[in-house]
Amino acid sequence: MRNARTVAVCAFGLALLSPRVDAQDFSRYRTFDLGASVASVSTTTGVAASEAKTLHQRPVVLQNLEWRPSRWNTGAATGSADAAQQMVFSFYDDRLFRIVVDYGRDATAGMTNADLIEAISAIYGEPLANTVRAPGRVPSDVEAESGTAVARWGDRDHAVVLYRTSSYGDALRLIVTALPVDALARKAESQARLLEDREAPSRELARQKKERADGLAVAEKARAANKKVFLP
Repeated sequence: MRNARTVAVCAFGLALLSPRVDAQDFSRYRTFDLGASVASVSTTTGVAASEAKTLHQRPVVLQNLEWRPSRWNTGAATGSADAAQQMVFSFYDDRLFRIVVDYGRDATAGMTNADLIEAISAIYGEPLANTVRAPGRVPSDVEAESGTAVARWGDRDHAVVLYRTSSYGDALRLIVTALPVDALARKAESQARLLEDREAPSRELARQKKERADGLAVAEKARAANKKVFLP
């Protein structure tokens, strides 16, 4: 049983962050470097840059790019050992600042928190003693919905946090964040929402005006067509 668990931990560690990065390089996940552009991540994942979802355009552009790594090796009859089921890359002004990785249940079934920490520590070094985030830092929406923090790695500018949630069954998530840029992105998102709320009345008036204009155009077109053929 012990040997089976050891094999599982080793397999998860290899699948988790292969190819291996240098220990305690908190600014990278696999081959993805925080600070990379949308185009760079697009090239690596094979997902077209045009697939990036623009969340806000002002005061800066905030985007998300989603990727589901292939569960199968091309041309092979066996499944891939990749533990990652989905990754979401978040960009602030074309700079990657956060990577959210959701792991497949089959790839992590039966693994304990200790098993997971052991595997991830082989990449990022020993976890921090305290799993609580920095004092005074309010969790982002993504962090809040991710469940309970199991372990935390990082330094002053980076956070690597493993979460376990039971909201949708037992699920595991790793979030890698560039903290200074994350703070900028959260501020920009707050400003964007204020702008949207402030402009909402004028947008609604514009929508209503266009709707009336479109209705008049349709009515006039019908009038012209019917006038030509109408027989009393």
